[in-house]
Parts: sequence; C-alpha cells; structure tokens
Amino acid sequence: MARRERVMRMSVEQPLWRALAGFRVLGMLYAVGLFCTAYGEFPRPWIAIGYFAVLAGWTLATLPRVANEAACTKRFLAVDLTIAVTGILLTIAADAHERIVEGGPTLPSIWTAGSVLAFAVKGGWRWAAFASTAVAVANLIERGAPARDTVHNVILVWIASIAIGYVVEVARASERTLARALEIEAATRERERLARDIHDSVLQVLAMVKRRGAALGGEAAELGRLAGEQEVALRTLVSGGLVPVSRVCEDTARGAVVRAVEEPDDDGTDGPVDLRGLLLPYAGARIQVAEPGAPVTLPANAARELAAAVGAALDNVGRHAGEHARAWILIEDEPDEVIVTVRDDGPGIPEGRLAQAEGEGRMGVALSIRGRLRDLGGSAELVSTPGQGTEVELKVPKSEPMARGKR
Repeated sequence: MARRERVMRMSVEQPLWRALAGFRVLGMLYAVGLFCTAYGEFPRPWIAIGYFAVLAGWTLATLPRVANEAACTKRFLAVDLTIAVTGILLTIAADAHERIVEGGPTLPSIWTAGSVLAFAVKGGWRWAAFASTAVAVANLIERGAPARDTVHNVILVWIASIAIGYVVEVARASERTLARALEIEAATRERERLARDIHDSVLQVLAMVKRRGAALGGEAAELGRLAGEQEVALRTLVSGGLVPVSRVCEDTARGAVVRAVEEPDDDGTDGPVDLRGLLLPYAGARIQVAEPGAPVTLPANAARELAAAVGAALDNVGRHAGEHARAWILIEDEPDEVIVTVRDDGPGIPEGRLAQAEGEGRMGVALSIRGRLRDLGGSAELVSTPGQGTEVELKVPKSEPMARGKR
C-alpha cells in the first residue's frame, strides 16, 4: 500500500514581507512627490534628482529581496540602510538651510522607515534597535541640533521598530510551537492506529498462545509463558513506549513545515461502502446480525474502522464472556448517523475492571473501540451489569469530520 506525504507549511510573517514590499514602493513615491511639490525651493535640485533616480531604481529592483526572510540577506540590509542614511545626509547639500531648520522633510522621507522595518522583520528587535539608531544619528546630524520634532520622530521610529521586531520574534516562536504541536498530534494518531492494528492481530495471537499453552502443559506451557512475556512487553511498548520523534523543520524562508504521512485506502477510493457487507461475515451459530433491508452506506474508511471496532467488541465477548456466550449485532441506519449495537449474554464486566485493564496496558476498549470511533467523530458507550451481559453502542456520523486527515 503506497504512502503519500502531506506537507503543511505555516508562515505568520509572510504577510509582513508583502506589506513591507508595498510600503517601500509607496514610501518612494511619496518622497518623490514631496520633492516635486517643493522643487523650486531646492537650491541644488540636481542632487535630489540624482538621489531619487538611485532610490527608485533600487526600490523597484530589490522588490524580490523583500519577498521573504531568506532573500533579504544581511548584505542587502546593509546597502539598503546605507542608501537611507545617505539620503538623509544629502538633504543638507540639496535643500535650503532654512527649510531644514524649520523641520522640512529629508530626501527619503518615510522610505527610511521601510529600511528600518526590514531589519525588524528579518532579525527581531535587536536588529531594529541598531537600524533605528543609525537613522536617528543621521537625522540629528542633518538637523544640526536635537530639535523637538526631530527627537519626537526619532523616538517614534525607534519604539515602533523595536516593538515590531519583538512581535516578529514572538510570532516565530508561536509558529514553531504550533508546528511541533501538530506534529505530536499526527504522531500520536499514527501511534494509536498502529496500536489498534497490533491489538487486533499480534496481541490477540500471543494471548491465545499463552492460554492454549497453559492448558496443554509441558513444552507448550513454556511456549505459552514466553508468549505471555512478549505480550506484556508489546502492550507496554504500545501503551507508552512509542515516543514520537519530531519531524518539524524550520524553513526560515517560508515558515515552519510539518510533514505528515498518510495511508491511502486499500482500494484506492473513498466511495461509499455498504456496512452490512462488512458485518455479515461475523454472523454464525453464536452471533446473530440484525440489519435493515436497505444498504447502510458510509465512507470507505469509516465503514472499515467501524467494522474493526465491532470485531474488537466481539473478540472481547469471546475472551471474557466464555466460549459458549452468544452475541447480537444490531445495525441502525439513522438520518445523520449509523448506530451499531453489540450485546452479549455473558457475565458482564465488574465495576472498575476497564480502568484496571488500561492501567495494565490492555487497551482493547480504549484503542480498538473508542479510539477508532473518536477518530471518526463518533462515540462508543459501554454498559455492563454483572450477571446481565455487556452492551456496546457505536455511533458514527455519516459525514466524516473536516478536522480529520483530509485537511
């Protein structure tokens, strides 16, 4: 049966990079617009025109550089910050001294903030603090004195960039935590699926060999003893020994990645299956099946899992109710769900026995029955009264939950 890998990629910071790219373009256009409206007030406008030619070319040519973290390298950030600081200092040569003293805008204007924000998104609050400090020093040199409006703008950029850098760091940590949680959930589901399959096959065979060996005696008893030891070891491994190994990797360019392996259906189809065809083979001298006259259809995976849960319930009847116990299977086709009831006339289950069995690593009811139904979005209810048999009611919705493996 072929296995296919499903990749879930998560990146909470990718929208920040797209917003930064848009901000840089708009900031460049805004700076050029400010210059055009005050062109006549510049004593040396050719300096500003030359700078804006470089700024526009650089902004448009480097749009792919601010597409993600990997493309936004340290060398690019250094050149970008240099262009911003150079533009601030060139304002002294291009603009009139009176306009500068009165608080006129620098040549790059708000475009400078885009350069600082690139540092924040790339490296967090420490990088943001470095870039904003460099811009602050350039602004103070351009103004010539720490005027009130200059200090106000410097502090605003400094605080805003550091705050954004810190938020980015928290978002990345949360992203990794979420990816790890999803990986653990996927590994746990896979472990429970394997545990159910093992319980339905290997553990039952080992338990049978143990019982038959003890009954036959001699060398068979020794074989039964060894089978019993292996059964206990395997139950311990299934119930708690399989620790999922993280397969989460951090792709710094596109966010955290979770890889999950999916098992396709045996017949390669997810079409509806008549549940009656899967449960009728259980009918026999001691097991009776009551079914509706019309097909009881369920998705292929749900039908197989429900049939396996019924098989696990019947196995418990044979093991705990005795060889001569009788069982009845009732199939009910409701509008929104399918209900299958398995009832026997055995001695019933003593109070507290199920909890004790789970503590001993015997996970038949917990995994083979309840675990299967939980994965299908259904439920399993067990009612047992000592001396009056046991009844297991299995409910499965006709539509599989969206949260299941077909995300």
